[in-house]
Amino acid sequence: MTKINKTYILVFSLLTLLFASCKEKSEKLSAELVIHNAKVAIMDKNHTMVEAIAIKDGKVLGYGTNQEVEAYQSKETQVIDAKGRTVIPGLNDSHLHLTRGGRFYNAELRWDGVKTLKRALEMLKEQAERTPDGQWVRVIGGWSPFQFEENRFPTPEEINEATGDVPTYVLYLYSRGWLNQAALDVLGIDKNTEAPAGSRFEKGEDGKLTGVLLAEPNPGILYARIGALPPMTDNEILNSTKQFYRELNRLGLTSGIDAGGGGHKFPKNYVGTKTLANDGGMPLRLSYYLFPQNIGKEYAEFQNYMSNNEIFHDGALHLEHGYELEGGGEFLTWSAGDFENFLAPQPLLEDRENWREEFKKVVTLLVTKEWSFRVHATYGETIASMLDVFEEVNQETNNGFSKIRWAFDHAETIKLPDLERIKALNGGIAIQARMAYAGEYFVERYGAEKATSAPPLQEILKAGIPLGAGTDGTRVASYNPWPALHWLVTGKTVGGLKHMSDANLLSREEALRIYTNGSAWFSQEEKIKGTLEVGMYADLAVLSEDYFSISENTIPELESVLTITDGRIVFANEEFSHLNPKLTEIIPNWSPVKYYGGYQKK
Repeated sequence: MTKINKTYILVFSLLTLLFASCKEKSEKLSAELVIHNAKVAIMDKNHTMVEAIAIKDGKVLGYGTNQEVEAYQSKETQVIDAKGRTVIPGLNDSHLHLTRGGRFYNAELRWDGVKTLKRALEMLKEQAERTPDGQWVRVIGGWSPFQFEENRFPTPEEINEATGDVPTYVLYLYSRGWLNQAALDVLGIDKNTEAPAGSRFEKGEDGKLTGVLLAEPNPGILYARIGALPPMTDNEILNSTKQFYRELNRLGLTSGIDAGGGGHKFPKNYVGTKTLANDGGMPLRLSYYLFPQNIGKEYAEFQNYMSNNEIFHDGALHLEHGYELEGGGEFLTWSAGDFENFLAPQPLLEDRENWREEFKKVVTLLVTKEWSFRVHATYGETIASMLDVFEEVNQETNNGFSKIRWAFDHAETIKLPDLERIKALNGGIAIQARMAYAGEYFVERYGAEKATSAPPLQEILKAGIPLGAGTDGTRVASYNPWPALHWLVTGKTVGGLKHMSDANLLSREEALRIYTNGSAWFSQEEKIKGTLEVGMYADLAVLSEDYFSISENTIPELESVLTITDGRIVFANEEFSHLNPKLTEIIPNWSPVKYYGGYQKK
């Protein structure tokens, strides 16, 4: 072979390698999706705002000016013109009963967002007329009487007049419920029926039942009525779950942490979400905690959970971190539950026998097995007592709390000295917008002064404790994150009462941060989602209006016009409606969602 031929071959080989390298580099830098002409809030520590963002393989590939991001485009890149709209990381509700919400969504009439009691009663009447024999009309939480112009509850007479002989159940928080006469008849409840301990069937002056159920403060009477409602089929539950998750996507949610809940058994009642996950159809990322159902047998139940389930196991096909078990909660033992009923006196753990022994036994099991946990705790007195137990367990397990993540949920009246105790045990606090739906009753019972820092948002941040935000939807507050964000930045209830002091309020950026990256801490995902930095999950929402500049009163009206999870469009509306993925028709045919949708804006 001549020297010229050898040189030619060498040069050809080098050029081939160079071409292949450039092609590979080009492919790596080529985005699958680009959003430009936007106002993108990266939500990093530098408060970065940019014009455009590039996405590849479900993650953020790059961001910058429109011109800078053009470098990531190829012929195959899908390019979306945001037309100046604001883009934020997808919202993450740190405490939302997603699987249970999906299980019941299609069967429930939602009063969430309804502006007048007159309209709420009209909806009740209309739904009663289309509800078939054997089914009920049900309004299960998500509303407050103070959101109505009439500023009051419905009366039993109004509910009976609207619903006639169709059994009907209306629930307000876990404080009270209304059964119409038809429902009382179906359930066989009369003036001689005994209510569960800590609750009451209200009677009128004539001694007859009014249909009002009162938790004083035990909500067992309310749980029991929910449990008696006719179930949907597995196929209807799957459809219902799809509809509910689409509704959450519509509001800009791309993640949620499921706290379990009473009357919601694992794995039996998780069929809708589990099927969706197995089929690769999860439109959001869901982390869940297992809630013991058997009062007095919680320790054995957690042992069973641990024997049959692996924490941090991702059960979602095609979506990483799409359906993942985190640990135990939100009740660890029912004897340690402090009910958040501000219409009744505060319950005290010290009034209950054996709560401490039962609670400590379960906490020790969780810490020993290195299972993360979260615990429902409304009142400062409850939190202080539980911290006594945690500190004992930590010492007895040789600093076992350093090996897990754990958190208090709610914490409306947590005492400031206990913040340092939580920090010392590496704990977090997940707060929810329950005060937005019951703040008026809190003020009435505990006084305006105590409500100014319920919960103490700024003090929690100053203490350096991980803080996440959420709603506690669907039976307590609404699942809509925007009234919750409005509450965080204004301190106002949905009825307009400003109960928080100015010093306790969060800035819009602070509120958004704890509703995104802050909430991700509670599922150990803060390093992979919650901001739009390079390498983070491409979960985002394009908003209907600019969250950062609109008037405070407009924040509750926000929604998403384009929601992306894992770089994939899961919801689209308005000018992007042609991109909206198809969704199966709502079933059953009488479903209130088919006629009203979910959150009401009219």
